[in-house]
Amino acid sequence: MKKLITTLTNIWKIDDLRSRILNTLLFLLIYRIGCHIVLPGVNPAALQTEAKEGLLGLLDMFAGGSFSRSAIFALGVMPYISASIVVQLLGIAVPYFQKMQKEGESGRKKMTQITRYLTLAITLVQSIAYVRTQIDSGAKTIDDPMFTILSAFVLTGGTLFVMWLGEKITDKGIGNGISLIIMVGIIAQLPSGITAEWFSRMSTGGGGPIPLLLEFVALFFVVIFTILIVQGVRKIPVQYAKKIVGNKQYGGVRQYIPLKVNAAGVMPIIFAQAIMFVPMSLSQFFPDLQSPFLTSLSNYTSVAYNVTFAFLIIAFTFFYTAIMVNPQQMSEDMKKNGGFIPGVKPGQATNFFIDGVISKITLPGAIFLAVIAILPAIASLFGVNQQFAHFYGGTSLLILVGVVLDTLQQIESHLLMRHYDGLMKTGRIKGRTPVASGPTQSVI
Repeated sequence: MKKLITTLTNIWKIDDLRSRILNTLLFLLIYRIGCHIVLPGVNPAALQTEAKEGLLGLLDMFAGGSFSRSAIFALGVMPYISASIVVQLLGIAVPYFQKMQKEGESGRKKMTQITRYLTLAITLVQSIAYVRTQIDSGAKTIDDPMFTILSAFVLTGGTLFVMWLGEKITDKGIGNGISLIIMVGIIAQLPSGITAEWFSRMSTGGGGPIPLLLEFVALFFVVIFTILIVQGVRKIPVQYAKKIVGNKQYGGVRQYIPLKVNAAGVMPIIFAQAIMFVPMSLSQFFPDLQSPFLTSLSNYTSVAYNVTFAFLIIAFTFFYTAIMVNPQQMSEDMKKNGGFIPGVKPGQATNFFIDGVISKITLPGAIFLAVIAILPAIASLFGVNQQFAHFYGGTSLLILVGVVLDTLQQIESHLLMRHYDGLMKTGRIKGRTPVASGPTQSVI
């Protein structure tokens, strides 16, 4: 406890770090205020305030509850996330975008600009769909089409403003801005989830506070397990040959390649959820196609849904890891820099060795993602309220853990640069330094 207080005091002493933290809190406060400002022409008293279910419930959680409130930030940063995923996939499949990725800073700026334009287009389409499907006609105080046009402009402007806030947090604050905005939206739903779980237990005679306390203990161990897997890496040692130029010696050091157990991050769950939304859409738009199997795939607590969901996550984990981590490129980079893995020949043998290690560690990572994804459904089967069950796993838990760890690591880097003790043990190996293992993986 004393060490924690000392560390917090050191954080406050560093002017740059203190100003970054205060800027981050200010920007997040502005975002939370906007989440409670209702769209013009909407009567808040006439809105349906019941909790959203399924994919809509997930969107409402990411938007901090503004989706169900019909707020100006109702779409949140989800259009930006969608645009980023599209541009990222184009960078893998389209040669023009691949060339742009290799242009360094100028290429990164071009791709960022393309992402912004694509965000604008996606937001315009989603805002019109949101106004027509999610806002009741009885809550509208302005007649169509003026209400749809006005709301589409406001929602688009709100998403672009949230995107700007995220970029400002990244530049002037601490941590990844977009990820922090999503995290704050998820945390904002936690009090209502706990309250709903408490009243659900009391109304059904669930035993009072003891079951709720046991649920918190279970949630604590789930979070600890998630942190262990997210931080888990397999370190491959790399030896660099010695070079003597004049009176100086270069190389000869031993480094390592940190291969993450969960290299795909949260992306496999997002892709799998998008596919699992198809049966729900078919059952809604084509009632004649109703069948017991299709109905079970539309129920997130059914066995068929969870088995299919887990299988898709495992498949997408291998697919996305194969795309993001390139063993051949890593082998070529090592060979160019005079590096080699002890006991493995440079070149094709190194490529096969790295690929084999990645395959071995990806399987437990994929199973972990599948288990985390279906934990909310398992919690619901044990009587946990749906609003609170979301925090037991899935995308929300992975985002919370990933963003908190990333932010703490950035704070720790500021402390270590000024010779203060850090907040966490970073797991450094004496005499070894990590080398890049491929493209950096963001939290989202």
